[in-house]
Amino acid sequence: MENIATRAAYGQALVALAEEYPELVVLDADLSGSTMTASFAKAYPDRFFNMGIAEGNMAGVAAGLAACGKKPFFNSFAMFSAGRAWEQVRNSIAYPQLNVKVIGSHGGLSVGEDGATHQCIEDYAIMRAIPGMMVVSPCDGPEMRAAVKALLDYDGPAYMRLGRLAVDSITDELEGYEFKLGKGVTIRDGKDVTIVATGMMVQMAAQAAEMLAAEGISARVLDFHTIKPIDEELLLKAAKETGAIVTTEEANVIGGLGSAVCEFVAENCPVPVVRHGVYDEFGRSGAAKKVLAAYGLDAEHIAEAARKAVARK
Repeated sequence: MENIATRAAYGQALVALAEEYPELVVLDADLSGSTMTASFAKAYPDRFFNMGIAEGNMAGVAAGLAACGKKPFFNSFAMFSAGRAWEQVRNSIAYPQLNVKVIGSHGGLSVGEDGATHQCIEDYAIMRAIPGMMVVSPCDGPEMRAAVKALLDYDGPAYMRLGRLAVDSITDELEGYEFKLGKGVTIRDGKDVTIVATGMMVQMAAQAAEMLAAEGISARVLDFHTIKPIDEELLLKAAKETGAIVTTEEANVIGGLGSAVCEFVAENCPVPVVRHGVYDEFGRSGAAKKVLAAYGLDAEHIAEAARKAVARK
């Protein structure tokens, strides 16, 4: 089983796809060693632009390149690409519907020692709120590579989160797996409760399902690598068939995956929904796994949320 950070798989994918997509250009805010775009810069120096610590300006340059027919990938930490440059991303990229992919590396609490100022838990919410902005968060290396190719084929603005922490691959061993933007993936079937997960929480959701099985609770696990638009067809089917839902995300429960699921379910098939994630508080500095544990971002707490959801049926 491959164990790799999604940011590393992202860097590999850029290089691997560069020949197939000559329009691909990469911009970075002086963080190429961390965002893993350094390998692209080395292989294709004429298609790489280090814009310095000026994310707002980088958004404008990316917009200009897109207007000229290029396919820019705009890179920085999630806190800066989704946060600091938000207004420029909104007005220069999303408003004119330009073909720019905004990449937020080091998202969530698993940034660890960088602390609360760099642990971006709001990116799903603030990017989801921009009209026409797709929001993507792959769970592992294989899914990240597939997502990069899919985004190169997609014409329009999109935001994608990368993770710093190495994670086990789960999708490469999944029978019949196919990556499609806006479509979820069933990781495991079940009849008592559905766990909808995104990013690295997909692996934890699968572990939680194993725990619940030992208790006689059958949990369905869905990988929603695309948070906007969510897979409404798959979600509706799950709500009707299992009657209870848990959402889990390495982000604030306000505005992200949990909100997206609640909004759809409330209007179309009301069933109990329990949101699991960061409960509206800032992170703290510490080793990544210890920080995740301190905030309950683990399989045990997902299982606990599933028990609550089942009890409310």
